[in-house]
Amino acid sequence: MSDELFPMMLGGILFSEGIMQTGSFAILAAFVAINTILYAALAVAKIFPKIYPGDWFRRLNRRSETRSIHPHGS
Repeated sequence: MSDELFPMMLGGILFSEGIMQTGSFAILAAFVAINTILYAALAVAKIFPKIYPGDWFRRLNRRSETRSIHPHGS
């Protein structure tokens, strides 16, 4: 049934086959592919909580005791 509705296309839907086989079109397609992957990676990275490298290492200027009026963290 789909053969009756959509005859076999030799080229693309928007561009002719000659345009799609040029070097410029291949460069553009590669750029779009890399851009899509980077955008997806950044979108996934925003889901995770922010990482603070300073929390992994103890700094020299950090106090060993709290000076708060609530010394037990409350």
